[in-house]
Amino acid sequence: MLKQLLNILKGQPPLEVASRDFSRMLTLVVEMIGRSSDAFWGATLSPEQKTKLYEKDVEVNRLERTIRKAIVSHLAGANPSDAPYCLVMMSLVKDVERLGDYAKNLIEVTEFTQELPEDELTSELLEIRRSVETLAAAAPEIIATDDADRAHAMTEDGRNAAKRCDELIRKIAKSDYSAPVVVTMTLGTRFYKRIGGHFLNVLSSVLMPVHKLDYYDLETIERMKREG
Repeated sequence: MLKQLLNILKGQPPLEVASRDFSRMLTLVVEMIGRSSDAFWGATLSPEQKTKLYEKDVEVNRLERTIRKAIVSHLAGANPSDAPYCLVMMSLVKDVERLGDYAKNLIEVTEFTQELPEDELTSELLEIRRSVETLAAAAPEIIATDDADRAHAMTEDGRNAAKRCDELIRKIAKSDYSAPVVVTMTLGTRFYKRIGGHFLNVLSSVLMPVHKLDYYDLETIERMKREG
C-alpha cells in the first residue's frame, strides 16, 4: 500500500511536499523520543533543551495540519482511485503526531520521578526501551525504502516488546516498590508500549492493504507476497 501511495505523490507538487513533510515529521519524533527517553533514564535537560523539544512538537503538529490540508485539496479533484492511498496518509500522520505527544508524556514523568532501583524489573524496562528505540530508529528508512522484509522483522520485535510491557506491568503491581517508583515504572512502561504501538501502525502501511492498516495479519502478508 505504501509503495502505491508514494508513486501517487510523485509528480504532484502539493503532494510531493506532503511526502517530504511526512518524512520531516518522522525525523522530528524520532529525535524527540530519543531525547525524552534519555531524560526518563536520568539525563538532565536544560531549560533550553526542553523548550527545543516542545518546539519540535509544535512543528510536528503544524506539519500534520499542512499534510491533511494538501490531501483534502487533492481529493476534491482527484481520480477516485487515489482515495484509499490518501486515507493511508491521513492515518499515518495521525500516528506520527501521537508519537510526539507520547515523547512529551515520557519526559513529563521526570517531574516527579525517583531514581529507579537497580534490579531485574528495571533491567527489563531498560531492555524494552532499547527495543522501542531500535524500532523508532529503523522506521524512517523502512518507510522511505518500502522494505517489507525489514518491516516484518521489526514488527515481530515490536509485538514482542508490547507483550513484555504487559508482563512487566503485572510484575510491578506485585512489587514492594514505593508509590513514586511504582508510578514512574508503570508510566514509563505504558508510554514505551504506546510509542512502539504507533510505530507498528506506521510500519503496517508497508505490509497491509488500507482496510487492514494498523493490524498485522500474516495470512494477508503471505498472500500479498505471492501476488507481487
